[in-house]
Amino acid sequence: EKEYEAHMKRIYLDNAATTPVDEEVVKEMVPVFTENYGNPSSIYKEGRDAKKLVEENRAKVADALGAQPNEIFFTGSGTEADNWALKGAARRNKKRGSHIITSAVEHHAILHTAQQLEKEGFDVTYLPVDEYGKVSPEDLKKALRDDTILVSIMMANNEVGTIEPIKEMVEIVKEHNPRTLFHTDAVQAFGNIPVDVKDLGVDLLSVSGHKIYGPKGIGALYIKKGTPVENILQGGAQEKNRRPGTENTASIAGFGKAAEIAKEKLPEHTEHMQKLRDKLIKGVLETVPKSELTGHPEDRLPGNASFIFDYIEGEGILLSLDLAGIAGSSGSACTSGSLDPSHVLLALGLPAGRAHGSLRLTLGRDTTEEDIDYVIEQLGPIVKRLRAMSPLDEAHPIDAAVYEHGDHHHHH
Repeated sequence: EKEYEAHMKRIYLDNAATTPVDEEVVKEMVPVFTENYGNPSSIYKEGRDAKKLVEENRAKVADALGAQPNEIFFTGSGTEADNWALKGAARRNKKRGSHIITSAVEHHAILHTAQQLEKEGFDVTYLPVDEYGKVSPEDLKKALRDDTILVSIMMANNEVGTIEPIKEMVEIVKEHNPRTLFHTDAVQAFGNIPVDVKDLGVDLLSVSGHKIYGPKGIGALYIKKGTPVENILQGGAQEKNRRPGTENTASIAGFGKAAEIAKEKLPEHTEHMQKLRDKLIKGVLETVPKSELTGHPEDRLPGNASFIFDYIEGEGILLSLDLAGIAGSSGSACTSGSLDPSHVLLALGLPAGRAHGSLRLTLGRDTTEEDIDYVIEQLGPIVKRLRAMSPLDEAHPIDAAVYEHGDHHHHH
């Protein structure tokens, strides 16, 4: 077994979780550690060189988003950018109102921040989604109030890949009140579909480096010029007094390069991924009985293939795929470190029992047609074997009570 695993080519299909760092990106980063090591706040040559590097790469990130360089603020992650957008906008505008609107399928960086803001006295509306994971612009329109100060809806969902109608929703919000701020979490969208802040009309937008073949630990928040947002960290004068802490210069260099490549490769990247994604979806639905696609059939990220398989647990699928050399992910209980089924799948209206049998395969730049063929070939037998071992089947329909508490599989 060990021998076999060591020689087998790994097929990495969890690019929504993180991506490998592009070799071109690594090349940009390495000299920053050892040669261009100055602190950008310092006045002497080493400091000026570092400052120049930061600004050149800020311009690259801005260019990839259709923004001005002075509207891009580097953060430690997409999560920090989400926190800053919500807390910063809410707290700064609370004299005008205390109502915030978001959706039920946001990333936890948004949902948990919204819950924190509720503790601070803000009133949050969580918009539902349809069975495909789409927020209805009509629902948003109905939810808007005179005291609504902020709306935050993700551009594309990380679990099921559904792309949200952001541009249309921004128009609705701005028509209702031009001063109501609109934020979108574009962490999954950036590098996979066009993301242009001017075209979208948003005030705030979050991105992350490690989803676009850049390093981890670097993100950015686009703050449209003139948008009233409070700082959430206190310290030095970095990032034009907006985000203290010595700049992560090496990662900024990597992020800039990754953004530049993402912009340049977008059309071919999208086309490549879409083709392979459609092949994968078709293959899985045809070869695995009682399987279903989750998320929107057309309006979905080019690299996202997400499924539900009845009568089995996502965790079992992942472990079996791993042994076969395939890395995937699931919204299922054990693997996500939580007993609850995915909030996204529940929001799509799936019962908890079925939501446990989820699998998300997210493709990347390096994914090949052979990879997809191999995955399709492996998945059918894996699911069949797990179902044969499972206490759940047509004859023994899912007992919701047992299932929701996850008792039968938590005796590790």
